[in-house]
Amino acid sequence: VNMLAEATPAEFVAFDMLADDTESLLDTPFERRRAALETIAGRFASPIHLAPMTRDRTLAMEWFETLEGAGLDGLIAKPVEGIYAPDKRTQFKLKHVRTIDCVVAGYRIHKSGDGVGSLVLGLYNDDGNLNHVGVAASFTAKKRVELLDEVAPYVLDDLSDHPWASWMEAEAHVDGSMPGAPNRWSGANGRDHSWIPLRPERVVEVKYVLSTNGRFRGTTRMLRWRPDRDPESATVDQFPTLTPVDIRDVL
Repeated sequence: VNMLAEATPAEFVAFDMLADDTESLLDTPFERRRAALETIAGRFASPIHLAPMTRDRTLAMEWFETLEGAGLDGLIAKPVEGIYAPDKRTQFKLKHVRTIDCVVAGYRIHKSGDGVGSLVLGLYNDDGNLNHVGVAASFTAKKRVELLDEVAPYVLDDLSDHPWASWMEAEAHVDGSMPGAPNRWSGANGRDHSWIPLRPERVVEVKYVLSTNGRFRGTTRMLRWRPDRDPESATVDQFPTLTPVDIRDVL
């Protein structure tokens, strides 16, 4: 954590203001809360920033189309007359949603012990190697059991026949292209990151919101099997090419 704090220090981005000194602003319309925030924003200095805001739809859509390269999921729209309602969804999120076809290279058992908890996904790179790109999860209890039956014929008892046969070796995880690497956030709490290898012969279409450096950011959702696609056709070039944007320029 200390190493990451030095390499990529945290930044605080303020987009709303819920109190002014001892005065609560929860029942104050967002338009006035934002004005109060902008009043004090002149005193901000890095690593504290004021989130950009606009009422110009054209500019907002320009942000939506161009700022994904800064690692931003999308836009948030808030009603100008809306009060702050804790634990209620009163804002609107506009996100990029894309689909992509991936090779199913393994699975993890659900934490309950019943059925498939997640499908381990891969995409072939230009060198013909299968890169681990993330997982598909959030299945219903019924779907978890169905998936277990569907993947059973593809289970590999001998990992040496799998493209990720070297995943047990620490050096294999330097670039994060294989599953099973120790997780720096949860590796110390005893969570089981083991997975069951499958013959990489099935392709699945998944829905995702954001990808960075050839990996999904967050969990993807399975849409359907793609029996019409060869696994070798599921390649990393399906990811969109984004123009890099420095987040500091946005802020």
